[in-house]
Amino acid sequence: MLQLEQFYPLLLHIPFGILALLLIIQLYYIYLVYGKLAAYKVESFQDRAEKPAVSVIICAHNEQENLKAFLPDILEQEYPNFEVVVVDDCSDDDTPWILKDFANRYPQKLKIVEIKEHIRLKNTKKFAVTMGIKAAKHEHLVFTDADCQPLSSRWLAEVAGAFTTEKELILGYSPYFKTAGFLNKVIRFETAHTAMSYLAYALRGNAYMGVGRNLAYTKSLFFKGKGFNKHMHIKSGDDDLFVNHNATAKNVQIVLHPDAHVASLPKTTWKSYYKQKGRHAGASVLYKGKHKRMLAIQLLSAVLFYVLLAVCAVTYPSLWFIPLSVYLLRLLSQLIIFGNIYKKLALRGLLWWIPLLDLFYYFYICINGIFNRNKKQSSWK
Repeated sequence: MLQLEQFYPLLLHIPFGILALLLIIQLYYIYLVYGKLAAYKVESFQDRAEKPAVSVIICAHNEQENLKAFLPDILEQEYPNFEVVVVDDCSDDDTPWILKDFANRYPQKLKIVEIKEHIRLKNTKKFAVTMGIKAAKHEHLVFTDADCQPLSSRWLAEVAGAFTTEKELILGYSPYFKTAGFLNKVIRFETAHTAMSYLAYALRGNAYMGVGRNLAYTKSLFFKGKGFNKHMHIKSGDDDLFVNHNATAKNVQIVLHPDAHVASLPKTTWKSYYKQKGRHAGASVLYKGKHKRMLAIQLLSAVLFYVLLAVCAVTYPSLWFIPLSVYLLRLLSQLIIFGNIYKKLALRGLLWWIPLLDLFYYFYICINGIFNRNKKQSSWK
């Protein structure tokens, strides 16, 4: 009995020891991973002498209003040699007629690819993207969505200017438009967190994903990697899985200049947002093993960090100052590193929401991933 009593002080320190370990892991990600992006000096590529001809590819399914609102901003980019390929994927609204009208107004710029619905086949976005790539006449391809708006007429110059002989995969940043409400804050925070992660890892030579709202690569890379063959059986992943399977330590460039940003319309209901994140979670199961491990450690260490904070505070109330100090150290580190990054991402207003949004983000994403990781996907929108 006396021997057991000798272990009581040791047992007291176990939760704090685990908490300290989790803090170290979190500080590693904050300073050594995200810190890489915080220290990155944003570069502009729009004035480079080399201006490769590019094909902008957009897949559209029932996007009549978005095409009317945003397609002109793409067709009127200040860039000397480009075409816009819009793939009309079985639209049953006025999308075909709107595209024909744009084709009459921009006959030298716009190319339309129509996909008709087959009674026995259900098309995926990957099929639509592949059809767009095959129809494109240029080697350098730039991708965005029908509900996206370049925030500058020099967007294409920035993205296309990033291509070099060595750099054949370009990762851009695509925020969501700011609207009222807590859901919009969650969406913009989650988007910023995702962007921080994939951009920072790209700078470390370990790119693992990108977003199709602002992405570019060469046609040669697409066919060399056999397109989407490795993951054609799932509907999502035309962007992140393609990057995950084709990025190397040397062939990736990021574009983060304000002129290179492309904004998108956010989801307006929790149900639609949950469905969207479920599709993303479904694609992540096919990431390379090393990427799944590094993302899992980052996610689980953050979730367990918050759990241990609560456990220590409740179990040892007299030592409340220890979990509080640990929490404040992590929070201060986030404010320092994220603050620098948020300037690059034009998101300064969200910085002071981090205490609430960070907690919500990790538990929501974790729960979403658990329930949707192996869920069958029924559509690409």
